[in-house]
Amino acid sequence: VQLQASGGGLVQPGGSLRLSCAASGRIFSINFMGWYRQAPGKQRELVATITSGGRTNYADSVKGRFTISRDNAKNTVSLQMNSLKPEDTAVYYCNGGIRDTYGGTFYDYWGQGTLVTVSS
Repeated sequence: VQLQASGGGLVQPGGSLRLSCAASGRIFSINFMGWYRQAPGKQRELVATITSGGRTNYADSVKGRFTISRDNAKNTVSLQMNSLKPEDTAVYYCNGGIRDTYGGTFYDYWGQGTLVTVSS
């Protein structure tokens, strides 16, 4: 199983970016999917998660600005980021709880990370 993230880049403060992540490989089902980020010199932190049923959870710092969504049929998760701030600068990682067989164990998988830089 692999998670492939894309969509990072350089954006000015107040701008928008959309991150996407696709899971591939032997996948039976995915329960949660999410995005985390790690800024230079800081620990990785949760940005947003979404369950297979569409229940979402956001870090307080991004509420009202970021929106997480997923396509269960395509095994993808996206993060729409609006009103970006310099403090949103970080490497963003997608994450998913995935099992490859019916009744199997869900394992935690991570994408490779995509850099988001918010700067004028």
